[in-house]
Amino acid sequence: MSYDLESNEEALSDRPDIAVMEEGASDVAAGEPGVTAEANYPTVSVIIPTYTRARWDWLQECVASVKAQTVPPLETIVVVDHNPELLEEISREFPDVIAVPNIGGRGVSGARNSGVKASRGEIVAFLDDDSIARDDWLATLLRHIVTPGVIGAGCYSDGLWDEPCPSWFPGEFSWTIGVSYSGLPKKPTAVRNVWTSAMLVKRSAFEVVDGFREDFGKIGNRSLPEDTDLCLRIAAVQENSVWMWDPEKVMKHRVPAGRATFGYLMSRCFLQGWGKAAMARMDGFDESTSMERHYALRTLPAGVGRGLVDALRGDVSGLGRSGAIIAAFAVTVGGYFWYLLGGLFRRRAQATA
Repeated sequence: MSYDLESNEEALSDRPDIAVMEEGASDVAAGEPGVTAEANYPTVSVIIPTYTRARWDWLQECVASVKAQTVPPLETIVVVDHNPELLEEISREFPDVIAVPNIGGRGVSGARNSGVKASRGEIVAFLDDDSIARDDWLATLLRHIVTPGVIGAGCYSDGLWDEPCPSWFPGEFSWTIGVSYSGLPKKPTAVRNVWTSAMLVKRSAFEVVDGFREDFGKIGNRSLPEDTDLCLRIAAVQENSVWMWDPEKVMKHRVPAGRATFGYLMSRCFLQGWGKAAMARMDGFDESTSMERHYALRTLPAGVGRGLVDALRGDVSGLGRSGAIIAAFAVTVGGYFWYLLGGLFRRRAQATA
């Protein structure tokens, strides 16, 4: 039996990576749905980072989904991460896109920054090469961007599964595979941060903080919360700025067969813990971990309880979900303290040098 990720009904504020703002949200009104007049929207540059030929078919579908937008972008830029052969092939095979190299540090942060530098749009829209946008993705998020006070917007990340989700996989940790949760608000909501997999952000706000930190983010399969860090840094320097999250499922994110495994879950949790500790040092402990602490104290215990109740009702896989939550949380905490210990050892080594 496969576990239905849609069954978990938790409030958005309980989530580790997308947190509802408790104050100020009422001051921003969501854009009117259904408004698609292109003349009312600022120009948009869509930026797609890629790094390997193995994702060629995915990239083709991703680019095609951008070309099908009801509100066409000014340009589509594919940024190739330090792979000259792939860059040459994309330049040759994708005549309708602008192919550029990553001129920054290796990884998705440097690639996205390079894309912004090569772009001309008033709005920059990021789309991962393993994502597919619905034809109204830009139209849906642009109606928020034109609302006064809004600096960026993101949307629901719907899973595009190669295989059914295994029954033991806990929905509370869907963020490890790039999928959003059910139980999220039914209407657009002001949030602390959004995910970069389908983010729109005003160029002026992006440039104020010099974009993503290039020493902090995803390189290959190693992921760190660079999107949360960017959102926090922009909000810190843009007074009364708001990020909007829209519940429309206007983007699908691929979940390869090897993604929903116990080993992958543990590795992502460890890196998330490590990344949260690094972010707390850079952006402040309270802002970086407030919702995560709430999530750990409320959502995860509730998830363990649900799994046990499911087991008592005859769903043995409930024990697996409860056990996976406990293990994943422990590994996340381990990653957090591993970063702290590493910093302590480095400081001692510097003091004795």
